[in-house]
Amino acid sequence: MHAMINYPHIASMVFNTPLYATPTLVQAVRSVLEPRLLGRANDLPQNLGMESGSGEDREMQRLQVSGRIAVIPVHGVLVARRGHINAACEEILSYERLRSQITAALKHEMVEEIVLDFHTGGGHAMGCKELADFIRASTAIKPITALVNFAAYSAGYYLASACSRIVASPTAGVGSIGVIIETYEVSRWEEEIGIKYNTYFRGDHKNNASPHEPITDQAVQEINSMLDLAYRDFTEGVASFRGVDVSAIVDTQARLYRPQEALAIKLIDEIAPAQDAIDTIAQRYTSNTGTTPRNNRSIRAQARALDTSCQL
Repeated sequence: MHAMINYPHIASMVFNTPLYATPTLVQAVRSVLEPRLLGRANDLPQNLGMESGSGEDREMQRLQVSGRIAVIPVHGVLVARRGHINAACEEILSYERLRSQITAALKHEMVEEIVLDFHTGGGHAMGCKELADFIRASTAIKPITALVNFAAYSAGYYLASACSRIVASPTAGVGSIGVIIETYEVSRWEEEIGIKYNTYFRGDHKNNASPHEPITDQAVQEINSMLDLAYRDFTEGVASFRGVDVSAIVDTQARLYRPQEALAIKLIDEIAPAQDAIDTIAQRYTSNTGTTPRNNRSIRAQARALDTSCQL
């Protein structure tokens, strides 16, 4: 089902909120939003749609299963809810939908292992930790391999780090373990064209980082507090998942790493071309092709219990 893109909604998802995203990704999304925010709607693509996330039953039908492996794409910009295509023609995947896909794979009788195929520059901090925790809990039911083909940056790397193991293609990139917040201010432009907003509010922090006036010291302090909390969640989560000291993760200072460097500091487990990695996984289950997968009823029960507990 499609609807016209809601640019104010997307702006609220990009500005004044913590993002686990590369600066390049933030700039790309900003370049799409700026014409709309500055009243240049004619600069934008027309007739673009948004596709809402689908339910678990539909995800079960859409699941890409080859032999005993389910391959789930983790591509594009990652957001808390609603998957769609943005105005830059980049794919947007919601944590909500990705969780439904993983749950479907956990319950699928023929699936023995799940492969998350990463090609993302990251996205929302909101909802990322919860999905990462869900992925790690899910590895107790079925192994989950993160296949970095070709990028797992920021939020993407947070999710990849929660998997059972990480395999990166030879030219892939990982890292950007950091958080960024952008604000925007258009007060000078509004003054030039003769527009003035009058805002009335209660609660000292209600109007923090308003785009219609210069940012205040109070708003900056609040933003720094948000950054500190999101950064701590990110670095501590990755350190726990990867079994390394949190200081080692902080020391990366949001750098982008090529596979050899990432392997040396334990950000990944293996370097292999994507198809070779899939073939190696498939070979582990070749001998079981004609048999019923182990403990299907028990696995489905565990998957249901996990899904329920993570929603509480």
